[in-house]
Amino acid sequence: MKKIISIVALTAISASLLAGCGNSSDVSKDNSSDSNSSSNPSSSSTSKVNIGCAIYKFDDTFMTGVRNTISDAAKEKGADIDIVDSQNSQPTQNDKVDLFITKKVSSLAINPVDRNAAGVIIDKAKAANTPVVFFNREPLADDMKKWDKVFYVGAKAEESGTIEGQLVVDYFKAHPEADKNKDGVIQYVMLKGEPGHQDAELRTKYSIQAITDAGMKVEKLAEDTAMWDRVKGQEKMSAFLGSKGDKIEVVIANNDDMALGAIEALKGSGYFKGNKYMPVVGVDATAPALQALQDGTLLGTVLNDAKNQGKATFNLAYVLGQGQTPSKDNTGYDITDGKYVWVPYKKITKDNINDAK
Repeated sequence: MKKIISIVALTAISASLLAGCGNSSDVSKDNSSDSNSSSNPSSSSTSKVNIGCAIYKFDDTFMTGVRNTISDAAKEKGADIDIVDSQNSQPTQNDKVDLFITKKVSSLAINPVDRNAAGVIIDKAKAANTPVVFFNREPLADDMKKWDKVFYVGAKAEESGTIEGQLVVDYFKAHPEADKNKDGVIQYVMLKGEPGHQDAELRTKYSIQAITDAGMKVEKLAEDTAMWDRVKGQEKMSAFLGSKGDKIEVVIANNDDMALGAIEALKGSGYFKGNKYMPVVGVDATAPALQALQDGTLLGTVLNDAKNQGKATFNLAYVLGQGQTPSKDNTGYDITDGKYVWVPYKKITKDNINDAK
């Protein structure tokens, strides 16, 4: 009888031990499964995002600010980013995009040389299933509709033109003596960016429209393209001064670099000494432009927010590179029509210069 009891007890103990071993094995298996899941290199939460970024040209002052912000944001997130110079050549940029796709980057961030060429880039990106974020130069609306993984970050050019015109209106209302010939008409010269560029065309149109909407009359004395460039801006302004001289009452430039070039030409003609002054306005609020504001040679500029354009561009490319759909929650920015992030402009004068720093 004792032997039977002992056998029953031993059997019970063995069963208990086996059950305990089974539970231990199951727990270990669960933990192992969790560990493998978290370390899976294909997991969007842990895989390293690799972004291919192409700038239309590195020596553009404004785009340098955008580029630096993108680079800093990538470092902060621990993402790999390769930023290349397209050297203001669309064929060169196309080759860079091909290389990025061959390297199987997680996403693309492209500042196109020619906005009309964006459709080709989109076709290549779609074929490789590589999401793309365009920035600063807006692709055509039809191209943006080609794929649901195409986004754009920028600012509305008409808004910057309107603010530029308002700067001119404010000045002439406060300084009636700026109307040199007392004819009640503002005689202006215009320095444009590259022909056909949406920012150049819209800033030109809306800056003048803002002046006329305020009830002021205008007369265009001269207009020429200086390709966003400071040296070319100086050359064109020198030519304007040679042909129009003291008839010019205000200089309107599509960006700060051209405005600063115009200021150099004006200095060479004796302006900004004593009482000889010429109002000059630009767009971008670059560091050199803010210094000119401080010096009193630039009347005003329009903050084209390089920091937020760069940050929004990176955030969208980063989220897309993780396989997620961009939203305000994961990018920090409102996305209009599911594709566009619009960064607002702001009027900057010497009085609120700190708002641009």
